[in-house]
Amino acid sequence: MTMQLYAARKKWPLAQVIVRLRHQKIHAEDCGDCEDQPRLLDRIDREIQFIGALDNAQRARLLEIADHCPVHRTLTSKIDIRSSMTT
Repeated sequence: MTMQLYAARKKWPLAQVIVRLRHQKIHAEDCGDCEDQPRLLDRIDREIQFIGALDNAQRARLLEIADHCPVHRTLTSKIDIRSSMTT
């Protein structure tokens, strides 16, 4: 949605965005650039396909914009989960 709103504001001919995700657990030693070294890490591989008559610069910019969407920012930030029990 973030990419579509950005393209609409720029009046770029973006017809559709297709996002494919793959989630897997990897061993920490397979992640050389990770700060923390837990035993297993969650890895999400994301493929984004832009449908429309866009040039390479527009596609590259939309790929950058994908990292600024609220869901991406939430998943890449430190998360504090607090659980409580209700009756």
